[in-house]
Parts: sequence; C-alpha cells; structure tokens
Amino acid sequence: MPATLLETDEHQALRAAVAAFGRRYGRDYLTRVQEEGGYPRDLWLEAAKLGYLGVNLPERYGGGGAGITELAIVLEELGAVGTPLLMMIVSPAICGTVISRFGTDAQRAEWLPALADGSRIMAFGITEPDAGSNSHRITTTARRDGTDWLLTGRKVFVSGVDIADATLIVGRAEDARTGSLKPCLFIVPRDAEGFTRRPIDMELRAAEKQFELTLDDVRLPAGALVGDEDAGLLQLFAGLNPERVMTAAFAIGMGRFALARAVEYARERTVWKTPIGAHQAIAHPLAQAHVELELARLMTRKAALLYDAGDDAGAGEAANMAKYAAGEACVRAVDQAVHTLGGNGLTREFGLASLVTAARVARIAPVSREMILNYVSHQSLGLPKSY
Repeated sequence: MPATLLETDEHQALRAAVAAFGRRYGRDYLTRVQEEGGYPRDLWLEAAKLGYLGVNLPERYGGGGAGITELAIVLEELGAVGTPLLMMIVSPAICGTVISRFGTDAQRAEWLPALADGSRIMAFGITEPDAGSNSHRITTTARRDGTDWLLTGRKVFVSGVDIADATLIVGRAEDARTGSLKPCLFIVPRDAEGFTRRPIDMELRAAEKQFELTLDDVRLPAGALVGDEDAGLLQLFAGLNPERVMTAAFAIGMGRFALARAVEYARERTVWKTPIGAHQAIAHPLAQAHVELELARLMTRKAALLYDAGDDAGAGEAANMAKYAAGEACVRAVDQAVHTLGGNGLTREFGLASLVTAARVARIAPVSREMILNYVSHQSLGLPKSY
C-alpha cells in the first residue's frame, strides 16, 4: 500500500525534517539538561522558530494553521530520536487548543502568538489529591466577588509550573439556575497572589518537574475565565482529547527510540557465531514490539484526524483507544529493549534504563488504562457501570 494513502507527502516531509532537527540535539543533550536540573529551552525555542510548536494554532495568531495530526507527528518524531518535549502536550495541545476554540479575542491575542513562538508556556491543572480520575469530585471552587473570581483549592501532578507563565486551572463554579457546580477553566498567572507551588519529589527523572498547587482565594479578573462558564464541560474535553492523542504520540516516540537502540545492538552484538538478532528468541519479541507500536500509531492517527475534522465524539473514543494502545506498546518495547541489551540495558551509556520508569507514565497519565477500559466498556460496548 502506498504510504501516501496513510500520510500525505507533506506529513512525511514533516516527519523527516523534525527527525533531522531532533538529531542535531540528540539524547545526550536532553540527558545533560536533566542532570543539571534545567529545561531544554534551546531545543524548545528552536522548535518554535521552525514552526513546530505552533503548527496546530491558527495562522492569524502566528501558528501553522494545521491540527493535532501535525503536532502529534512533531512530538512522536522528537521522541523517536530521544528528544521529546513533554510540555508540547500541555502548552500548545491542551491550553492552545482550548484558548483557540473557546477563548475571548483578547485571550487569543495575548496567548496564542506567544505559545506559537515559544516565548510563553502554559501549564494545565486538573488532577486533585482526593479526586483521582473522577473529575466530578473536583473541589477547586470558583466564586464570584463582584466582577472578579476567587479560586480556592489544590492540584497535584501539574507539569512544568516552574517554567510556565500561567496555568490553565479547572475549577467548579455554582450554576445560578440549578445551584449545582459546573466545571470552568481559568488562566492563573504564575505570580498571582495566593497561588503557590510545591515540587513533588519524583523518582522519575525528567526535565519537566511535577508540582502540587495551592490556590488560596486567588483573585482573578473576569477576563481570566476561558470561554462560556456554561460550556465548561465541552471546553474541558476539547482539551482532554488532544491530551490523549499527544500522550499516545509521546509514548510511541519513546517506544520507537528504545526499539531502535535494541535493534542496532542486536545486529552488532555477537556472542556465539552470529549476531544475537539472528536468534528468534531475540528477533521475535522485537518484531512484536514493532508491530504493536505501528498499530498504536494507526489508532493515534485516526484519533487525530477525527479531532481535526471536528468529530469530538468519535475522537473521544479513538483518543482513549490510542492512548491505551500506545501506553501498552511503549512499556513492552522499552522492557524488551532493556532485556535485549542485558546488563548493558541498565547502563547510562545506552540510555534505556531511565525509560523503564518513564514508560510507565504512559500507562498512568493523564488517565489510567483501567479508566480507559471503563470508557470503552460503557461508551463503545454499552455495558452498565459499576460506579
């Protein structure tokens, strides 16, 4: 089957260009930045300059005018050469998409050009200590005080708050008609009074650090509310579907990087008379990992295309499936890569051992595989809920 039936020539050219760009930095660059406790800002800013970070944002605001399909390609290819940028999932994909689709003209003008050129970064806060995967239990509340809003609550596992200029916070406001609480999204500047952060001590080694946030009567102007307060749930899922697609792309890139290292090693490493890659006990698991990554890649593409076509419902199902498939494929690819190298797979020289922990994230965040199976069993198969 011609590749152009699956991807356009432009998409293939984008893949090649991003891969070549990422190789100029390489895994060693990212590892060095992580060890120094910094952030790969040089990589981030050059990616922005080349138009990669804002490829999904509207052209009138300095973006590329494309979609999540293209942004996912960028992230996957960066990951495949060992230079993934986790904040691409958050800043242009979640926050950029939500502001682009639902933000006011003033919010779009203020944030979209800066997100596209990399000069500003946004974080995203939804997870709470007691809510877990149940977004209906979010307790961060927003109440009106004149024309202002006051936000109070806590968030956990929020990536990159230390490098972000603002955080898009999911809170709940009281519906004046029903008295019930409804989700709303607010842009909270990093220096807002009452907005504090505490780093979470993670075993996972990454350039993007995790934080717990506390919002203590954070006062925000009316213009901090994104979109219509009565359409908060629609706006929220407009950001969560791209998050799942991009997480899948992130996982696939990581899996491809690990697999490539293992294949290279299996071709060259000779213990008896032939390279170890000639033995089926080595070759077949690597081939299986390749198959699973390719299958996940196809579902990720389907999800991205559905989202870009405006099919939010179809994209929701496909994005969840893509994230599930990619997470599973990534974990197995990394595990098999490390196993193929044996003791060398645990050395710093080959750069695979750190991926054992990182790969698990794809199974856990932003939603666990069990919750995805709940979604599929309820929404796709029509089975009753147990909760």
